Amino acid sequence: MLPDFRVRQRDILLEIARAITQELDLPRLLDQILRYAVEMLGGKAGIIALCDPAGRGGGDRRAWHVAASFGLKPAFLRVLEPLLADLPAAGDPQTVVLPALNDRLRQITRIASLGLLTGLGLPMVAHDQAVGVVFVFREPEGGFSANERGLLQSFADQAAIAVSNARAFSQVTEEKRRLDAILDGSAEGIAILGPDNHIHRFNRALQRLSGIAQESAAGRPHDQVLRFAAVTTGTTLHQAEAGGWPLSDQATLYVEGTLIRGDGSLLPVGVSYAPVFAPDRTLQNTVVSVRDLSRFREAEELKSTFISIISHELKTPVALIKGYASTLRRDDAAWDPPTVADGLAVIEEEADRLAGLIEDLLDASRLQAGGLQLHMGEVQLASLASRLVDRFSKQAPQHTFQIDFPPEFPPVTGDEERLAQVLSNLISNAVKYSPPGTAISIRGRVDPAQVVVTVSDQGPGISPEDLPHVFDRFYRAVDAARRTKGAGLGLFLARAVVQAHNGRIWADSRPGEGTSISFGLPRADSPHPLTDPS
Repeated sequence: MLPDFRVRQRDILLEIARAITQELDLPRLLDQILRYAVEMLGGKAGIIALCDPAGRGGGDRRAWHVAASFGLKPAFLRVLEPLLADLPAAGDPQTVVLPALNDRLRQITRIASLGLLTGLGLPMVAHDQAVGVVFVFREPEGGFSANERGLLQSFADQAAIAVSNARAFSQVTEEKRRLDAILDGSAEGIAILGPDNHIHRFNRALQRLSGIAQESAAGRPHDQVLRFAAVTTGTTLHQAEAGGWPLSDQATLYVEGTLIRGDGSLLPVGVSYAPVFAPDRTLQNTVVSVRDLSRFREAEELKSTFISIISHELKTPVALIKGYASTLRRDDAAWDPPTVADGLAVIEEEADRLAGLIEDLLDASRLQAGGLQLHMGEVQLASLASRLVDRFSKQAPQHTFQIDFPPEFPPVTGDEERLAQVLSNLISNAVKYSPPGTAISIRGRVDPAQVVVTVSDQGPGISPEDLPHVFDRFYRAVDAARRTKGAGLGLFLARAVVQAHNGRIWADSRPGEGTSISFGLPRADSPHPLTDPS
């Protein structure tokens, strides 16, 4: 009989060992180990209690709980769980907590079975830490022999290995989930390359930047996905590796250039490469970080445009003012009053133009710093338009001005000085771009929730490719820049002021047929939200 028992014991332990390497379901595996332990020890029931090192409720407590049971009624387990949960955490868990756990289980067993059952519990130890206990209940005759204790310890060791493997797998899974969340949540494009420079990981941001789907990029060579039309700074990964890169963990590589996206469009990017080495110093991975440089390029272009426009726009009035002032103060000439008056008029006009340009630049800076300050009040746009037309009629007698506002045009709540700046910019543009002798109209329209003001001219119009950009800062169409002076700030500031009033501004134009620029503002007497004016 003994040899058969030994063979059965060997077969069971081998079966459990195989299951540990193949089974990922920890509760199912612990149930199997516990059933075999109870069977081999001739027991009536058993439990496996596990200790969560972090504590189920957080803090410093080690929370014990029943992870598997055999032959016990649910009512018994319901009583047992809270008795396990409050076990002490002080000291070495194997020498302090486990004896306390065994004592408690034996007491509960004797009470629950009226002294008919006893039990043996042995620790489940992994990496010198007690991760749990296996407890088998059986009839008390004879107690447990040394061989039985050794057998139960074998089952406890197998259970400890299963728990350790499950926790390690769970930790790896959690780390992978965390890494996935970090990669996919990153605003920068990130790819992870293998040592052969094929793509292992490819996050959502890089999918957006490259225009290539994550599934399509996975497994492909790096240079088939991140293709450069031109390199402006640094060297490519292929060129760097040909020169021996990388030599150490700190050997980062940076390259700037124009990326060819999946649809053939181009995108300016900066790409960083960081190597990851294995313990034997062989290259394991390369982490690629891709940053969109479009805004930096736009900022550089904007800076260049600003310098070019402002230097030209400032130079002209300053040169005229200096020229006329130098001419008028010459000691060798006696100017008649009309000549002096004309010269002073030019100086005054250019000084006003210079002051206006400076004020526009200051307004643009205020917008960049956080917005314009508005002094709100009730504004009558019809009377404001009439006052401005009176002024422009004297300044531009070569044009005729038409005002068309319906009777009792409703007021708006706004900053009258800023709204005058908007209308003045629109009328000034119409005067600037319209041929002499043509009419400029200022019309008002009343909608249920808004009023709309439109300034129209009979000029050459705006080309379709320029129309979407007319409200951009410093933007001037090529034809407009050739024919007239300006810094490209008027419509940019007009849009900012209108938007600060919770309004909208838009342009309609056809080449050769003139341009109409309209803005809509909420009515002061309407509770309704502003509708789309387009």
